[in-house]
Amino acid sequence: MSMASTAGNLLIISLVSSTQHLRSSPMYVFLSHLAVTDITITVTVSWTLLPAIWNKTTLVSIAGCLCQFFVFASSTSIECFLLTVMSYDRYVAICRPLHYATIMNFTLCHQLAICSWVLGFTVTLIIVIMVNNLTLCGPNIIDHIFCDLNPLLQLSCSDTTIVQMTLISLGVPETVMEPAFIITTYVCIFLTIFRIPSLNGREKAFSTCSSHLTVVCTYYGTLIAIYITPSGGHTLNISKFLSLLCTVLSPLFNPIIYCLKNNEIQTALRKCFQKLKCKYSE
Repeated sequence: MSMASTAGNLLIISLVSSTQHLRSSPMYVFLSHLAVTDITITVTVSWTLLPAIWNKTTLVSIAGCLCQFFVFASSTSIECFLLTVMSYDRYVAICRPLHYATIMNFTLCHQLAICSWVLGFTVTLIIVIMVNNLTLCGPNIIDHIFCDLNPLLQLSCSDTTIVQMTLISLGVPETVMEPAFIITTYVCIFLTIFRIPSLNGREKAFSTCSSHLTVVCTYYGTLIAIYITPSGGHTLNISKFLSLLCTVLSPLFNPIIYCLKNNEIQTALRKCFQKLKCKYSE
């Protein structure tokens, strides 16, 4: 699954970078950034997941564990920011189509993408520094598929209240404000789509945002189930399954969803296969 996920996201990046009209479209620029974060999450988690499956256990240093958490958490945070930015892009495209080229220009597109990466790394770095200052107790065994924050905090002999309060204060924008912003943009999008007189026009408008909406629902739904639901609300095995869903299956499904639901990606994919067929048939 890890290889399939990586291959699928690499395919998305290749299609966007090799197709002129996709490369110049903000939506697909954001999509390629999203694919990079999906690859990063998959590779980072597989680093400990695959040896653990093979050997039933794996040894990781504290520094290695913190590094894995930093890369995973920052990539997850970046993905949340990117999904929020993509919802704004869809809002402008559907609700203000005549001003789309002016508002979502090349400069703003890349500024939003860079800000997503900077914010994701910064927020996570603050948490990692605070966790690194905690005193960990033996036997330092994490019963999880990777070095996530909650299993790390359970090893601490120090008071983790400040870390948890900081996590809540930093996590509110991602768990409350970002979903609220996405919901607001899609309410405006749906109201605009319903006002389109022709059925064909409504279907065409909805098709441009259906894949993004599907990814948002599955991704945020999984994150809320893992991190917002009280820890006593599900067993350890369920927690592991949800983490596996978020870290391996979600990055695998994202390129599949975009390939199945997005007409422009499908067209670019067909052209790519036709070029390969012509190349090897000569």
